[in-house]
Amino acid sequence: MNYTVLRVWGIPIRLNISLFVFLPILAWLIGSGEQLSVYATFINGVSPTAVDAAALEDSDRWLIGAAAAVGLFVSVTLHELGHAWAAMRYDIEVQSITLWILGGLASLARMPEEWSQEFWIAVAGPITSLLVGVGCLGALYVIPESATVVVFVIGLLAVMNIVLALFNMLPAFPMDGGRVLRALLARNRSYVSATRIAARAGIAFAIVFIFLGVVVAFSPILVLVALFIYVAATTESRTVVLGELLSGLSVADLLAESESVPADATVETVFDRLLRARRTDLAVVDETGAIVGAITASALRDVRPAAYDTTTVGELATRDLPRIDGETSAFDALYELRAGRTEVAFVERDGSPIGLVSTDDFTAVLDLRRDTVAF
Repeated sequence: MNYTVLRVWGIPIRLNISLFVFLPILAWLIGSGEQLSVYATFINGVSPTAVDAAALEDSDRWLIGAAAAVGLFVSVTLHELGHAWAAMRYDIEVQSITLWILGGLASLARMPEEWSQEFWIAVAGPITSLLVGVGCLGALYVIPESATVVVFVIGLLAVMNIVLALFNMLPAFPMDGGRVLRALLARNRSYVSATRIAARAGIAFAIVFIFLGVVVAFSPILVLVALFIYVAATTESRTVVLGELLSGLSVADLLAESESVPADATVETVFDRLLRARRTDLAVVDETGAIVGAITASALRDVRPAAYDTTTVGELATRDLPRIDGETSAFDALYELRAGRTEVAFVERDGSPIGLVSTDDFTAVLDLRRDTVAF
């Protein structure tokens, strides 16, 4: 569940509910005594003003923890806005920026069309984080020595932003570095091939992160990051392959000449039609030939054999299936089917159904193209 908290450049900034749980935990982790001592070492390495964690009051520790935790996610928002700014420079719409337990995600309306576009969109985030980190470092030179809490928070944000930039540039697809890797690979090979290689690199990093997070130093966050990288890398790789296989096709292209069945036909007559059509669904038409619904094998299973000759198809027909315009790309249509958790939908033209499309139709086309298209 996400909550929109503000808009920047018209882009909704959303907070995932997981963040409301994680922020207090992160504040506690940062503000704990042992952690602050470790952070002080890093801060003293970059700050002209030395800080001493042992001299802090308990109230100061929790103030530092809370401010640094919130500041970190503000930094992540700026990181994602860096991606968004670059995307908008290429006329790519940014639908939203979502902050969650593992960071942020800028959702683009479409993928970049050229490798150079993906490259600059990917590096814009880490560049932004570096600029924020350098800005915080500069601020340390003007903050009074007496403002210990402020020095701690700004010093932490300086280190965090620099680490955020460097970590994101690891070639672990779909992190920023992995997208840079894919962009560079796509200069002289197909987009699908580049994605496969980058995804394999991402999976390899995920395995390393799991090993480090479980065996070397117990770190649940690192394990979560590893699982996210693994799932996201495999999912995006499959999505890109699907998009390539279905490229150039509209959903209307998937419609095959198949039998339809009149609404007043009995169930007894439908089984042969399904068998001849080699489908698990058929369009149901009225007396004018217009499609008014669909009959599916699952609906027929609910009819008792004794009622086959008295039950009509019209009584069982599904009439509230999703409707997809025939000019919709095949890839987008498949996404709509999956998002609607349905296996069949009406394909329509000028507001009237012209046929049915099912996941079986997509499977048949994908199998054919997989055997005939070389990547």
